[in-house]
Amino acid sequence: MSNEQTKPKELLVQYDIDGETIKLTPNMVQEYIVGTNNGKITLPEFKFFSELCKVRKLNPFLKEAYCIKYGNNPAQIVVGKDAILKRAIKHPQYDGMESGIMVQVIDTGEIIERKGTFYIKAQENVVGGWARVYRKDWKYPIYCSVGFDEVAQRKSDGTLNTQWRTKGATMVEKVAKVRALRETFVEELGGMYEAEEMGVQLPNEPNEPAPSEEIIQQGDVIEADAVEVVDAEVVSMEDI
Repeated sequence: MSNEQTKPKELLVQYDIDGETIKLTPNMVQEYIVGTNNGKITLPEFKFFSELCKVRKLNPFLKEAYCIKYGNNPAQIVVGKDAILKRAIKHPQYDGMESGIMVQVIDTGEIIERKGTFYIKAQENVVGGWARVYRKDWKYPIYCSVGFDEVAQRKSDGTLNTQWRTKGATMVEKVAKVRALRETFVEELGGMYEAEEMGVQLPNEPNEPAPSEEIIQQGDVIEADAVEVVDAEVVSMEDI
């Protein structure tokens, strides 16, 4: 019997997005999504990640979904903000969104809800973000607000990490947007959590080239209803 015949098959998950076939195997996810210099994902973590991508039609090679693994910590599965926004905009009942930040005036303590992310740093502190999403078939929009301290990512010494220290207004508004969109389109966006709202720091870019047909080993194609989904606990990441 040849080596080709005795070589064990690798688990393969395959699905289509807009006419393009996406193929995921544990080795491909490890090399191109997680990164070979990071922790090694387990089979249940691969199943959870690939099932989320398949059911929600996410292309991880376009940064629509991330599988983050450091050491022996459980894998962290998060979705790109643009992927969430794109699905909401494509929904036939989507009717627009408003968003902004909440600032507290330093001298008076007054809290102001403001559209956009502009504020005067010497006179105001950013204390939160808000978003309002409209549906054509709903009388009232979904409104969501979040406190800055609730979602800001901090290092082990308690100080804000670089993104939240330098772009705090943008970051907290982003979290509010994602939460409001998910509540408005729960059937389409359920289970899709963005990195900032989960307190997860995205890793350095893993190997960039997209996988070609040559590196894909032929194996069993797992249909969506045949995959046993195992929960992968999400843990907070410190700025490193």
